[in-house]
Amino acid sequence: MEAMLKLSPHLDIKSICYLSPKPMISVHQNFLPLTRSRVIMYSSSSPTPPGYLDNVRNSLIRQEDTIIFSLLERVQYSYDSVACDNDGLFPDDLDGSIAEYMAVQKETLYAKLGRYKSEEENPFFPRHLPRSILPHQQYPKILHRCADSININHKIWNIYFKEIVPELIKARNNDESGSSIPELVKAGNNYECGSIAVCDILCLQALSKRIHYGKFVAEAKFQDDPSEYEAAIKAKDRKLLLELLTYETVEATVKKRVELKAKTFGQVVKIDEDNVANPTYKIKPSFIPKLFEDIVMPFTKEVQVEYLLRRLD
Repeated sequence: MEAMLKLSPHLDIKSICYLSPKPMISVHQNFLPLTRSRVIMYSSSSPTPPGYLDNVRNSLIRQEDTIIFSLLERVQYSYDSVACDNDGLFPDDLDGSIAEYMAVQKETLYAKLGRYKSEEENPFFPRHLPRSILPHQQYPKILHRCADSININHKIWNIYFKEIVPELIKARNNDESGSSIPELVKAGNNYECGSIAVCDILCLQALSKRIHYGKFVAEAKFQDDPSEYEAAIKAKDRKLLLELLTYETVEATVKKRVELKAKTFGQVVKIDEDNVANPTYKIKPSFIPKLFEDIVMPFTKEVQVEYLLRRLD
């Protein structure tokens, strides 16, 4: 049996804090401990609670904001290989990049605080993570147990540094306010590589969470109509599953929404009339929907297909 939270329907839940010793939920800017909520038991085959799919959609929409804000923070720096590769910055016994070193250290701390006990979190370096120092901390279990074995962060990591960052820098507006986005990192200089790595990890974590949320989407769709998916799952028909999961109108809406957000969040604010007629953006708004179309959505559907293929195990 797996525990799942059942909260009063009138509560407007804004967020769950996973790093508190007693997990907390934010309700209208007030915090209430989850222990005050009634907890009931469901098996993994039980129907998802009412409003579950809407909650998943709302979470995905909020995660779009996190991705865009993270990329806007990252775009102030140039793409410097020093931040990605070990160029003599570490002792001989430490391999990898600064970003990799930072990710491992952060995930080690997060693991001690129980972050990866949550089904929403997927580490980039899961091997040898320490146990949580909060042994009695438990999160609601919604997904099938196969979800624990689905992690494509290695693909996200590689494509982020090889494709996303270079394209992001190309999409940057170098003429913003004349020179307000300078080349802070020059070739061969590493004094800003730590700041770059911090931004990279934030972007990677935001992308990873959004992509792996495909598990929750797949579970919701499966619960909505199990018979539609069971035949394709039993036949191991990836193509058919992909067709069942794809809604072109929804994808078009997502791309339109994230482009509008990119324009809203990324606009350079000037106190003059020209700002309204000729807005300037920190990055080209078209970059964001292209990112979702070419990388985020395909990777999300890959996670969904992998999850469904194991859903009947």
